Amino acid sequence: MQRYFAKVKKGNEFILYEQDYHHIKNVMRGRIGDNLEVVYANIVYICSIENIEPLKLNIINTIKEKNELNIDLTVAVSLVNEQKFDLILQKLTELGVSTIIPIETTRSIIKLDNKKAIKKITRWQTICKEASEQSKRTKIPTVRNIMPLKDLKSVSCNLKLLCSLNETSQPLNTYLNDSIQNILFVIGPEGGFTQEEEIYLLKNDFKGVSLGKRVMRVETAAIYVASIINYVYKG
Repeated sequence: MQRYFAKVKKGNEFILYEQDYHHIKNVMRGRIGDNLEVVYANIVYICSIENIEPLKLNIINTIKEKNELNIDLTVAVSLVNEQKFDLILQKLTELGVSTIIPIETTRSIIKLDNKKAIKKITRWQTICKEASEQSKRTKIPTVRNIMPLKDLKSVSCNLKLLCSLNETSQPLNTYLNDSIQNILFVIGPEGGFTQEEEIYLLKNDFKGVSLGKRVMRVETAAIYVASIINYVYKG
């Protein structure tokens, strides 16, 4: 059954996103009597199509699903090219991440001015919405504004980790336990953080984490980290 997120719920009526009206009518070829799922405020509503033009839905049942992570996971990841970043957004959404922060680092290969950044963030949020619907989530991850690396110190979390190639870095499971409620994990660009950037993060309460002996690409590291945390916190 196809899932959609509603922008607004007024009584028993939903206001969907504009692209969803098109999807229901023209892509899914919705017909009167067809059923679909609408998510609003983390509640899943089973609805039937009562009318096509204008679209009107009738609520049949409600379901409270528990399919989100048992922890708030924020992943801050350096900007990479569009194809790779789209993949990162999709997979982190499927893996239950709560918030995604695009970051600018010294070695970031992508630089965006404010005008381009606004358009990108709107597009990225749409990618996360569609991935949430596909993966049957009840929440859409928030994509934050592009942030300079130094501003990560102001992000509040119980545990702050950074992906590091430093020999003194500890395995990820060293820091994971049941008392942790939220995690911020930072993944650098291709080529890694500069020494100055890593020292800055370590001085601001971040812990260096090793992902093993092999050097992973940015998108691989993001998926790997989210997968491990999924396993530990029963995502």
